[in-house]
Amino acid sequence: MAVVDIPGSKSITARALFLAAAADGVTTLRRPLRSDDTEGFAEGLVRLGYRVGRAPHVWQIDGRPGGPAVTDADVHCRDGATTARFLPTLAAAGHGTYRFDASAQMRRRPLLPLTRALRDLGVDLRHDREEGHHPLRIAASGVTGGEVTLDAGQSSQYLTALLLLGPLTREGLRITVTDLVSAPYVGITLAMMRAFGASVRREGDVFEVDPGGYRATAWAIEPDASTASYFFAAAAVTGRTVTVPGLGTGALQGDLGFVEVLRRMGARVEVRADRTTVTGTGELRGVTVGMRDISDTMPTLAAIAPFASGPVRIEDVANTRVKECDRLDACAENLRRLGVRVRTGPDWIEIHPGTAPRSGTEIRTYGDHRIVMSFAVTGLRTPGVSFDDPGCVRKTFPAFHEEFAGLRARLLGP
Repeated sequence: MAVVDIPGSKSITARALFLAAAADGVTTLRRPLRSDDTEGFAEGLVRLGYRVGRAPHVWQIDGRPGGPAVTDADVHCRDGATTARFLPTLAAAGHGTYRFDASAQMRRRPLLPLTRALRDLGVDLRHDREEGHHPLRIAASGVTGGEVTLDAGQSSQYLTALLLLGPLTREGLRITVTDLVSAPYVGITLAMMRAFGASVRREGDVFEVDPGGYRATAWAIEPDASTASYFFAAAAVTGRTVTVPGLGTGALQGDLGFVEVLRRMGARVEVRADRTTVTGTGELRGVTVGMRDISDTMPTLAAIAPFASGPVRIEDVANTRVKECDRLDACAENLRRLGVRVRTGPDWIEIHPGTAPRSGTEIRTYGDHRIVMSFAVTGLRTPGVSFDDPGCVRKTFPAFHEEFAGLRARLLGP
């Protein structure tokens, strides 16, 4: 059995950084993820005047309930979607002029539902180039609050950003959501807001957040469930056993639900209070599965589908077309490069196993960390898989290749 220590959750680290910055007092974060995305978020906070102490395994943030300490700042959000969506929302609660830009990849990703909602709440926000995309600027004077309607069908991060803002408004927020994808991520947000002292309620499609701010706390960040999916998938395709400590029945992250997909395909799964174990049985059955709530693990399933005994169809994942790349098309193209027959539609992909995947294939990554990590699992049973940009894993897991090589040696031998 291989026991794998997975780095901290990117989603939880980003939310914790926002909450810590907005809280009254000093917050301590244990085991935060250290990656390009989270370092970019922390650097953004520093540019806004927050103190962020970053020891190797513990970060401390001095909160400022009144907003950024500086009244004028330029923030570069790198490739980070949470940084690019959460930090402008945080800045809107302060007083000053704040300019935000991002990488070319992040500039292509949409923001419009969020920025429209912020404008509806009275925020003076302007896109400097293309409407609904970075770069943008905010002339902040605090946010009164009130009622707003939001379409979160492209990304649940739009809703999370507004929810996080709610306690910082003068009157609170009432948010009506017309569409929502990746709903479990909103569950993470609500649980963490409450842990930091906020009052927030949900009734159907309506979320109500009271004013009153946040209080500082200590928070231990659980391992990243999306990252764990590659290691669980490795167990399933090799017929071996992988255990991930720290992810169990009390985990906040919905992406742990990926192991239930593996169970449906024939793997043995054991979820305990403090760990999850997946054992491959030598069988991977075909499956049809809707992955709207766990869409970040769609590439993981696509990458192991060639080893199934029947077709694998993944549905309700239209939002994966507006991630770091169009992940549906990226998965389809790379599977075809491996010699696998694939069909796609607006929100689905269907993979038909046949002959063994073609050896010696270079995977086109499109700079997307999840494409690399997913097809690394394919490489466990397909000789010679390589990547045109292996280093893009620095976004969420800089040491991925070393860790995965170690896992490969433990599962398959030298």
